[in-house]
Amino acid sequence: MNDGRSVLVLTNPYDVTADVVLRLLAERRVPVVRLDPGADLHTGALLTATYRSGSQQGTLRTASRELDTAQVRSVWVRRPSPYEGPTGLSDQDRRFAAEQALWGAGGILASLPGAHYVNHPWNNRAAEFKPAQLATARRCGFLVPSTVITNDPREAREFAARERGGVVYKPLRNAPYRVDGQPHSVWVRDVRGVEITDAVSVCPHMFQATVDKEFDARVTAVGDRLFGVRIDSPDLDWRRRQDLMTCMPVEVPGPVARAVAVYRAELRLTYGAFDFAVTAAGDWYFLECNPNGQWAWQPTETTAAIAHALADQLEKGSGT
Repeated sequence: MNDGRSVLVLTNPYDVTADVVLRLLAERRVPVVRLDPGADLHTGALLTATYRSGSQQGTLRTASRELDTAQVRSVWVRRPSPYEGPTGLSDQDRRFAAEQALWGAGGILASLPGAHYVNHPWNNRAAEFKPAQLATARRCGFLVPSTVITNDPREAREFAARERGGVVYKPLRNAPYRVDGQPHSVWVRDVRGVEITDAVSVCPHMFQATVDKEFDARVTAVGDRLFGVRIDSPDLDWRRRQDLMTCMPVEVPGPVARAVAVYRAELRLTYGAFDFAVTAAGDWYFLECNPNGQWAWQPTETTAAIAHALADQLEKGSGT
């Protein structure tokens, strides 16, 4: 299967999760070029694309490699740094350079002819919107907790009053947030109606009926291969104190597996990290799907299996 074409990995230099897969590709003698376009393109890397009637050509030069971008086998969009522009410029010039890099370099790297994307960056972005996730999950046959997304405080309070089993608040995106100058995470938390103030009107907020769960589950999808783990945690949001949670492999029920396949097809995802709340009766409630979620924190055997599945996807490219 090794035809000499390279795998292009777009990620930051501190991404140790990517290293797990890159070691497997090296063992298989698959050529790999690693690039962090948001940083490398203003510290020496050079990217050129040429478009003519009937042809498209391009070259990427890094400190150690030169790549014909028309010969890229696969592109793994992992965790590249944001496009922020080079330091040393005025704020206005830096913002301008960052925008040009995003729309220029970002556009080139998202349009490589014949490359297999895991996942395509535009599909990643579309699939990150939680309202789109919930709408898609409902159409695909998942159980979905009752949810309201609103900037109307009255609607939010009425929703909380109707849900006798309780309501949780979830941020619509994990955006950077600081308290007293220190990074602060906004976790999923229980909310009572009396806590919902007119501050909701500042921006849309997401409130969801509490699922009386027995445990959480993560299903990592790599193509048609699914890897399920059960997560037991003392916290409502298991991400908050991962040192206190326990994980073990769990079988993914057939209806859930079929819904995952339909969901991936609708949003054109090769990879997806699906989170569920599972009740004592065995009902799996869809919570979200991170199209680029982390996976190397799972049990050793699951992590290894996911790494091999990703390496398989990248090695085969689009021609198989």
